[in-house]
Amino acid sequence: MTHHNTPKAWTNALLSMTSLAALATVASVSLARADAMDDLAAAAKKEGELTIIAVPHDWCGYGDVIDGFKKKYGLTLNELNPDGSSADEIEAIKANKGNKGPQAPDVIDVGLSFGPTAKADGLIQPYKVSTWASIPDSAKDADGFWYGDYYGVMALAVNVDLVKTIPTDWADLLKPEYKNSFALSGDPRGANQAIQAVVAAGLAGNGNDIAKAGEAGLKFFADLNKAGNFVPVTGKAGTLAQGATPIVALWDYNALAARDSLKGNPKVEVVVPKSGVVAGVYVQAISAFAPHPAAAKLWMEYLYSDEGQIGWLKGYCHPIRFNDLVSKKLVPAEVLAKLPPAEAYAKAMFPTLDQQSATKEVVSKQWDATVGATVAK
Repeated sequence: MTHHNTPKAWTNALLSMTSLAALATVASVSLARADAMDDLAAAAKKEGELTIIAVPHDWCGYGDVIDGFKKKYGLTLNELNPDGSSADEIEAIKANKGNKGPQAPDVIDVGLSFGPTAKADGLIQPYKVSTWASIPDSAKDADGFWYGDYYGVMALAVNVDLVKTIPTDWADLLKPEYKNSFALSGDPRGANQAIQAVVAAGLAGNGNDIAKAGEAGLKFFADLNKAGNFVPVTGKAGTLAQGATPIVALWDYNALAARDSLKGNPKVEVVVPKSGVVAGVYVQAISAFAPHPAAAKLWMEYLYSDEGQIGWLKGYCHPIRFNDLVSKKLVPAEVLAKLPPAEAYAKAMFPTLDQQSATKEVVSKQWDATVGATVAK
C-alpha cells in the first residue's frame, strides 16, 4: 500500500491499523475454521468409519496417507477394490445408492474427465475444503463437486535386466527388438491411466494435436499389436519384474514407486518420453449417497492439508497445491531430490476437461474395433 504523497507517520499508522485489522480477520477465520474442524472430526468419529475405493497403497504414497489419517482421527477405513479403475468407482456408487453398509463408497479418486460426468449424473455432492483457495481454478469445479488432488506425467517403466536398449520415445516401441515387451497398466476401455497412455502415444505421433490424439493413439496401438510388441495384460510391478511385460506405461509416480518396491531386483529405469508428454490430474469427490458424509469431508480436509499434500509428494506425485507449498517453503528438499529432473516435465501438456472427455470417448469406444486386443486383468 503506497501513497507517495502521504506523510510517512500517517502511512505507518494506516499500515499498522490495516495489519491489525487483517490479523484480527485472519485470527477470527482461523478460530472459526478450527472450531468447524473440531465439529467435523467429532461428527466423523460418531460415524466411526469411512469407505474408500480403488486406492492401492503403492499409488501416489496412498499407504502412508491412509496411515496418517487413521493415526490422526482413529477411524476405521474400509478399502474396496484396490485395483479398480475410475469406471469401476463410478459403477460402485451407482450400484450402492441405497446401501448404507461398507460396500458403498463414501469418496472417489478418479481421472479428471470422470468428475464432470459424475456431477452431471447426480452421483457426487459439493464440499469445499478449507484450503480451497489454493487449488488452481482450472483443476476444480467452481461449485465444489470435484477438485484435483495430484498430477503426474505418463512414463515408461523399463526392466533394464531384460531390455538392453532403453526406449526414449513412444515411436521406439515399434522396433522389432521390443517384441512381446510392452503393456498398458489396465484396460483402455475404462481405466484412465491406460486411456492417457494411448493419448500420449497419439500426441507423440501427430505433433501434439490433442484434437486427433485419440485416433492417432489407437492407430499406434493397432500397429504395435500387429507387430507383436503389445502384450494385452495389465502391466504392474510384478509383471515388470517377472519379465511378462518388461516395459509398462504408467504415471511417473507409479513407475517410480514400482522401481523402489523392486529394490534393484530387477533394476528399473523410469523414462519420461521425449515427445507426447501428457499430464494427468486426478480428482476427489464425495458420493452423493455417502453413508458417512462427515468422515468423507474430514478425509478431504486431510488430503488437502499441507500434511496430506506433502504425503502425495513423498509418493512421487505432484500435489495440486504444489506451488502453494513451495511458496511457503514447506516442501522437504530430500523429497524434491527424488523426483525426475524438472526439465522432463517442461513439455507436459495438460489437456482441458473437454479435450480429455473427447479423447476418453474415442479411445474407450473405438479400442475394440481399431486395436482389438482385450487387456486381461
